[in-house]
Formats: sequence, C-alpha cells, structure tokens
Amino acid sequence: MLAWVWFTLPPIDDLGSDTRRPGITVLASDGTALGAFGDLYGEVLTVAELPRAVPDALIAIEDRRFRQHFGVDPIGLTRAVFVNITAGRLAQGGSTLTQQVAKNVFLTPERSLTRKLQELVLALWLERQFTKDEILAIYLNRVYFGSGAYGIDGAARRYFAKSARQLELHEAAVLAGVLRAPARLSPARDPVRSAARAAVVLNAMVATGAIDAATAEHAKRQPLRVASGGERPGRYFADWVVDQLPAYVAVAGRDLVVTTTLDPALQARAGAAVSEALAAEGARRQVDQAASVVLAPDGAVLAMVGGRDYQASAYNRATQALRQPGSAFKLPVYLAALEAGVSVDDMRVDQPITVGRWSPQNYDGRFRGAISVGDAFALSVNTVAVQLARQVGQRRVVQMARRIGIAARLSDDLSIALGTSEVGILELAGAYATVASGGGAVVPYAIREVRDRAGQILWQRPPTMLEPVLRAELAAGGMALMAGVVDRGTGQAARLPVPVAGKTGTTSDYRDAWFIGVAGAPGQHLVAAVWVGNDDNRPMQRVTGGDLPARLFRATLLDWARRQPAAPPAAQPLSLPAELFQSSDR
Repeated sequence: MLAWVWFTLPPIDDLGSDTRRPGITVLASDGTALGAFGDLYGEVLTVAELPRAVPDALIAIEDRRFRQHFGVDPIGLTRAVFVNITAGRLAQGGSTLTQQVAKNVFLTPERSLTRKLQELVLALWLERQFTKDEILAIYLNRVYFGSGAYGIDGAARRYFAKSARQLELHEAAVLAGVLRAPARLSPARDPVRSAARAAVVLNAMVATGAIDAATAEHAKRQPLRVASGGERPGRYFADWVVDQLPAYVAVAGRDLVVTTTLDPALQARAGAAVSEALAAEGARRQVDQAASVVLAPDGAVLAMVGGRDYQASAYNRATQALRQPGSAFKLPVYLAALEAGVSVDDMRVDQPITVGRWSPQNYDGRFRGAISVGDAFALSVNTVAVQLARQVGQRRVVQMARRIGIAARLSDDLSIALGTSEVGILELAGAYATVASGGGAVVPYAIREVRDRAGQILWQRPPTMLEPVLRAELAAGGMALMAGVVDRGTGQAARLPVPVAGKTGTTSDYRDAWFIGVAGAPGQHLVAAVWVGNDDNRPMQRVTGGDLPARLFRATLLDWARRQPAAPPAAQPLSLPAELFQSSDR
C-alpha cells in the first residue's frame, strides 16, 4: 500500500516552485511604506535568522513534540483522537508540523484517505531529507498568515511594518496564533480576538518551558500595534500608482517595490487640511467631499487626497472625477487672448451681453462698466471672459487648453469660456503647472523607480525634460494675471508667506468650487489644485472658490511655505476702488 501511495504522489523534487500572485509594495519618496497590494511575500529566512521566540511559539501551539517525533507523532495523534471523541466534535488536530509542510507545499486541501496517506508518506520523506530547523523554515516561509500575507517575513511586514528578524515576543505569539484561523484571527481584522489568541500561545510557551510565567505576563501587557492598511495616508495615491504599473513593467510573476514621488509630510498636511475643514464646515456648508493634488515644478505628484475618507469610499476624485471648473478654466481663455495680441492693460466694458439665447451673468449680478483685462481676470468677470473668447474664437481657446495639458472633451460653443466642460483635477493642476514652469509642458507623474524584491532595477524614470509649448513671455503674462487674483482679487484667502498666484472657480448653484494656485519662487514653486463639492452634484451652501478651496490651499501649503527662504520685497500691487470688489468669485 505504501508503494502504491508513493507512486501516486505529485512531483516532489522542487520545493522552490510556486504559482503565487506577485506582491506590490508602494513607497513614498523617503522610503515610507504607503501600501502593500496583492499577496505579500517577505524574505526567505532560516530559523537561525529569526528571534528564538518565533520557532518556540510555533512549536508550543502547533506541535510540542516536533523535536522528538519522526514526522508522524503517534502520541499526539492518540491524544487528538481521545480529545475529539470526548468533546464530540473535531476540537484538536493530530497533524505534525512536518505533515502540514507536506500538505501545504505538495498536496491539495482534498479530504480523503488517499490524500492523508500521501501526507504521512511525504512527512516521513521530509524528515529523512531535511533537518528539523530546515522543515521549520520551509513551513514558516510558506504558510498563510491571513490578510494576503504569506510567510513569516511577509506577515511581519504586513501586520507590524518590520522584518521578521525584529519580531518581539508578543508579536511572535500573535503570528503563531493566527495560523489556527487566518481569516478570523488576523490582527488587522480583529485585534481583540488576535490578542486573546496570543495569550493562549504565551501560556503554551510557559507549559513547554520556552519562557517563564513572568515573561509571559509581561508580553501579554504589551500593546498590539498593528500597521495601518486602508487608513494609511496616501492610499488614494498608492492605488493610482498600482493601476499605472503595467505600463512600466510586467507585473506578473514577481514581487515589486515601487518608489514614488510622494512627500509624506506634505501628504499628511494635505489630508489633515481636508479632514479638518470638512469636519468643521462640511455639515453647515452642505459639502461632503474634497480632493486636492500638489505638484513639484517638473510634475512630480507630492501629495494627493482623493476624498475625505478612503475607508468610506475608495473612489479617487483627484484622478477619476470629471467636474466643471467654472472660472478656473479662464486661464486658457486669457492665454489665447494674450497670444492673439490682447494686453492685460487693454480695456473692456463689463456690460450685459447676449450670445444667441444665452446671456451670461456675473456672480453678483452687477456690471462694472469699463475695466482692464487684468482686473477682469482678478475679479473673475464673466462677461469679459466671453468677450475675449468670442474675439479670439473658441477654437483657439480649445487649442490653448490642449497645449497646456487639458485632454478632457471640451464644448464647441462660447460657454467654454466659463468652464462648462468637465475636466479632471489632476489634469487641471498640470495645466497650471505648465504655465508656472515658464511654458514647458508639465505632465504629472508618480513613479520614480521599480525594483524587484532582490533589489534589481526594472525601470527608472529618466531626467525630466519639459517640452516648450508656450513662449516664456506668454507664460509670464499668465502668471501675472494669476498673481492679481491673489493680490487684489477673488483669491486673497490663499495668501501665504511666499508669493502666490492662482485662480478661483465656482459653478452654477455652487455645485463645484475650486482654487488652483502656484506658491513659491520660480523653479522652487509648488502647484496645488483643490476642489470641493458633492458626489451627487448637490448644491453647496454658497461655497465659492475664493472661500473654502482657497483656505484649503493655504492650509495645505502653509507649513511648507514657512520653511522657504524669505523672498525679496516686491512692489505693492495697485489697489482697486472698493466698489469694484464686491464678489467672492464666479
């Protein structure tokens, strides 16, 4: 019978083969872990490389006679049969660790007499081929610890954000306890139940003499600090990175470590700014959501907030949502006008205007009469934006939007001047970054480097070269227009200790509110785009771009701005008559 079982065994000559799914670890720019995706497999470690508590905890709770038996434990099997008969249910298993290695590595979960016999034969073979520590290492490096973590090192990194080499006694007990029911006892899923199971493991270690009672009691009192998963800052960003990976490297078949552009301090501040603002004003102002992105001069994404709560909604509004930008779209309108020969000092008349059946209004319903182009941009005067779009032609406006990086579908009528076409938050930030760069095309990016688990570089981002899409003089004109918005116009709430230029935007019935701004000295600046609104497009309570979004912009970048070198004194902007400044924004 044993000979027949031996000949029916699956191939057993390659312990290294596996068909596992790859794991992807996403790192911030400083090496901080942002998230782990897919199945996580850590390093392959020997027993000698692990703290003594790891094998001691495993043996105490899973197979106390492991060091004495020959692969099958007749005493343990007899005890398990007796316990199960007494309890009237399957209360205790009789498999040794060696048998579990045989089952996990070579066999299927099928419950049959043939499979059980195969398990026994393989256990005997394993004991002849490997030492006890080698069998332990095979088990520890292969077994599933729940929450997508395979192997002791993968579990240590998943649950405690550390190598298995650094596990403490109470953490080793937690991981040994998980093995009984990985889905139910995972510390990430149920830390209370996991801690209770760890106490059982510690008591078993006392019974085997691995530790004394005082050490066990001390370990039980240690707090269980489980590494955060979904709530970790930057999770929206990490999801976006993983979605992009197949365009850079072949994902299948190996674990990947992705180094990104994210700045952890800036990300934490951006997330806190959104959370604090919505907690303080969300209910009163009838606004449920906000999103923001922060870009470096070359387009590196330094921070990304896709919504107020990732756990409640993984939908990334910063990269997936398309919303009307309102007056935030006036930048390409005015750039097209400047390129066509219009000057910021040219005068226009803010007065009623009709295009077919459409009569655009200003935010406050007032008309200011004669006003310069620069002041019209600063005060977000709608009638002048429509006049300029009609003067240069909506086709040139669309072409300008495309040149600076707006790829969304745009309307083919003059309403485009007031931002009626939906755009993405990230692409609008990139468009403003293009102007801030002096006219070089800025394409937002997130991935700097991709390595495999062994450290081999699979892809590395080459030095960024910005292709010129605007004349430097035209880009400077756009920056001057945006500086007026913050100096004397609708964006004054966005002021920082460094120079700021930007544009506000608010759509009809207060359904969307925006602020996109550039902060800091040229070449050392940051670009941030902020949107607030509701997923179901409900109107907010009179929230404008110069209000909550501008203040969110300031809150996001204030700490960064305070660390920047002091700028030389600038000329004071020309102040406007008070009667002109009556609106927050359109």
